[in-house]
Amino acid sequence: MKRINDSLDPSGIFTSLINHQSLIRQLAKREVSSRYRGSVMGFFWTLLNPLLMLTVYTFIFGYVFKARWGEMNLGDGGFALTLFCGLIVHGMFAECVNRAPTLITGNANYVKKVIFPIEILPWVTVYAAFFHAVMSLLILLVFNFIISGSIPITAFWLPVVFIPYIIFLVGCLWLFSALGVYLSDIQQLMGVMTTALLFLSPVFYPISALPEARQGWIYLNPLTLIMQQSREIFLWGNPPDFKLLAIYSLVALTVAVIGFVWFQKSRRGFADVL
Repeated sequence: MKRINDSLDPSGIFTSLINHQSLIRQLAKREVSSRYRGSVMGFFWTLLNPLLMLTVYTFIFGYVFKARWGEMNLGDGGFALTLFCGLIVHGMFAECVNRAPTLITGNANYVKKVIFPIEILPWVTVYAAFFHAVMSLLILLVFNFIISGSIPITAFWLPVVFIPYIIFLVGCLWLFSALGVYLSDIQQLMGVMTTALLFLSPVFYPISALPEARQGWIYLNPLTLIMQQSREIFLWGNPPDFKLLAIYSLVALTVAVIGFVWFQKSRRGFADVL
């Protein structure tokens, strides 16, 4: 009974990360490299993909449509950078959540190994997703330098903005990966949810475009604050809103605790189902 109670200890959220950080890095590195295995340019695609995307966005929205971000005059290419920044945050969420339903079923060999800590698999997925996000952010900063002539020093606040987001994503992965073992319909639901959040998040439009009475509601979307704060530090040179991020961190930690406890309770039946 003691071992079962220990496995449900919420502190396991971080102890599993600390105790197995070397294994997590190795698995994340393998997951990233396996995506490009067999391709001619290999790892270079991690930079080429976001570079091509941002080039297209800049041409279409900056020079063809002359799109504007609300009342802000962002100049040529500014709308594309703002759009791309939001897509990076959403892309990280989509990569993690769409992977969640098959995270355990796709690694059945690990589940059947008693000594393997399967609770680290969500950390591996988030590590890989964050790596791709960082590559895209580097391209974002390079384009921002080309357009504006400078890189905001506030970009160094990246950990303050993304650590709470990472904790939230890990919690979602624990929750949805455990559900995915027992309910295959979860995979279809994740696809619908990520598409819906793409348009329910301020990716293509500023929050100010919404009716004033509805603007507060959009912050119930877990992507909204991270998108806004990412733009503040990476594009507009403003420090993050520490108060809002502190509240977000508490919510993210709550999601992580719920997800971890649910995962640890559910894992007892994984081997039987698989």
